[in-house]
Amino acid sequence: MTSIAIIGAGGRMGQAIVRRAGQTPGATIAAAIEQVGHAAIGRDAGELAGIDAIGVAITDQLDALSAADAVIDFTFHTAVPTHVRAAQEADKAFILGTTGLTDEEAATVHAAAKTIPVVSAPNMSLGMNLLFAMVKQAAAGLNETYDIEIIEAHHRHKQDAPSGTALGLAENAAAGRGVELAEVADYGRHGMTGERVPGRIGIHAIRAGDIVGDHTVIFATEGERLELTHRASSRDTFSVGAVKAALWAVGKPAGLYNMQDVLGIAPTGG
Repeated sequence: MTSIAIIGAGGRMGQAIVRRAGQTPGATIAAAIEQVGHAAIGRDAGELAGIDAIGVAITDQLDALSAADAVIDFTFHTAVPTHVRAAQEADKAFILGTTGLTDEEAATVHAAAKTIPVVSAPNMSLGMNLLFAMVKQAAAGLNETYDIEIIEAHHRHKQDAPSGTALGLAENAAAGRGVELAEVADYGRHGMTGERVPGRIGIHAIRAGDIVGDHTVIFATEGERLELTHRASSRDTFSVGAVKAALWAVGKPAGLYNMQDVLGIAPTGG
């Protein structure tokens, strides 16, 4: 049995992971953690998530993660360095679903991966990670006469843009083309931009209502258009991947992994 600590257990994703772990053979919740002052402190994590009580009260003490085999973090990017260092000190596998990290914050994750297994993914949906591979393959197979545009949509509360998933799609498209994303990315357009420059990758963000997560990658040329789309209708799709990653990571050598490692999806296309 793999025991899991959830950081951000009072949030929407945290609650979804609590529910998913209860339905996953071989998984159990050992700790549920929230930030100091959170309204959920002291509540049973299962009851808060809408299932039966599991006997695990939500706490604001990070040392509670020592009771688990793996730690799952879906919180805010500024808190990630503290969380990953706590997992590193406790020698626990760390599963990171938080996006929007700065370079400095990401560096702490990379440093921790030298001593513990870290699974870091912009999106833990199984379908989306297959899409990452498909986008890389399509970009490798279609030349620069095919324009690449990425459109993502999320709920009004999301604080980073573009989404980490959209950036992941763009990075795979760039890798398929054999270029660096930083050299070809266009983040939205405004004003007299002139004609589209061949080889650029457009990335666009929509924020509205309660959209869980929609992503479309367009490959368009004269006479035809290929669209690859993933739509998430429930956060449960991300919780499935997060719990799967936790089960997979325990016992792995130290290193930085992604969901394609977890799923055994071989790199494709360039």
